[in-house]
Amino acid sequence: MDIVVECAGLASEASFWQAYLDAVKPEGAASFGRNLDAFRDAILGGGPGWPGECAIRLVSFDQLRTIDDGRFCAALERLAAESRRVTIRFE
Repeated sequence: MDIVVECAGLASEASFWQAYLDAVKPEGAASFGRNLDAFRDAILGGGPGWPGECAIRLVSFDQLRTIDDGRFCAALERLAAESRRVTIRFE
């Protein structure tokens, strides 16, 4: 199953996490920490925010590069490389 997270127009981590939750609709969304550590726990360990085994397409991903001087995107790319049960594609 492919899940699309549209990143066009997102200018903050908070807006990205909301877009993620809106697209994925994971169980445990209310407990999801809305940060990179929580995302790591979700995709690597099945914690709150776990999307299930799927592919997540981050469309217009380059638009996020302004967040935290590109460090946010770099962290997402590192997590994608570590994940075995969730495929993350950057488009």
